[in-house]
Amino acid sequence: MVDSKDKVNSTFFRNCIGLVLSILVSLFISIKHSSALSHEWIGVPKSEYGEQLWDRQSIKRNEDGSVRVLSKFIPKTKSEITNDILYTMDINCFEKSFRDVDVSIEEVNSNFNDLADWQDPNGDTLILGVIGQVCRVEK
Repeated sequence: MVDSKDKVNSTFFRNCIGLVLSILVSLFISIKHSSALSHEWIGVPKSEYGEQLWDRQSIKRNEDGSVRVLSKFIPKTKSEITNDILYTMDINCFEKSFRDVDVSIEEVNSNFNDLADWQDPNGDTLILGVIGQVCRVEK
């Protein structure tokens, strides 16, 4: 006959091991997830509208020779309506043009549009700053 005290101790011991393993796995997943989202934000000179940052860690060369980078616009005046806006930009360093292939307020909800049209920055100092800095780094 198995002693009920031994049965309780055995169940308690198994539950403790399960809890410790669960905690370790969740810590490992959260650490791995957070390192995947690490950024090295670099700012361009601010404008009257706010500031623009780009992530040095996100630079990737596209097959067509353009450069893809994550960029963030922070409006000068913030409200509930105006949040930081994340842009995934393709930059053509030779033509000094760009296209926003994704625009969102959350990094995890991306909807890429690789068919977006190339645009001229049209004098926008923030976009020109991102293009200039990214293209200098990519040379």
